[in-house]
Amino acid sequence: MFIRMISGSLILFSAIMGTKHGWSLLNIKPGHAGPVADLLLTLNLSQPTLKLFSILTILGGFLLLPPQTFLAGNLLNICLFLFLIIRFLIAGDIKHALSEISFLLVPVVLIFLKHPLAG
Repeated sequence: MFIRMISGSLILFSAIMGTKHGWSLLNIKPGHAGPVADLLLTLNLSQPTLKLFSILTILGGFLLLPPQTFLAGNLLNICLFLFLIIRFLIAGDIKHALSEISFLLVPVVLIFLKHPLAG
């Protein structure tokens, strides 16, 4: 029971944060970007790439919620975090690349814990 509560809270946290960060990236206005958007703007991503990344981030958050798409959502989030880590390394920002590893571990732990509503 305790494992299901941890898994459920991690799922909710990941879904909310993915949706929140994806939405903020989708609505970037020059000069009024938040801290996440400012950080991603340093990666020199094109606007279409940034829009696709934000849509995939929102999609990854939503896919975590139903048990049927739980694994797909976690795999998508792992791919997005790996993309960020690689882009940070290309930009020479090792500090942020290493900090993304902790976020990369969340979907891995979620896959290990499984969805709390799955039979």
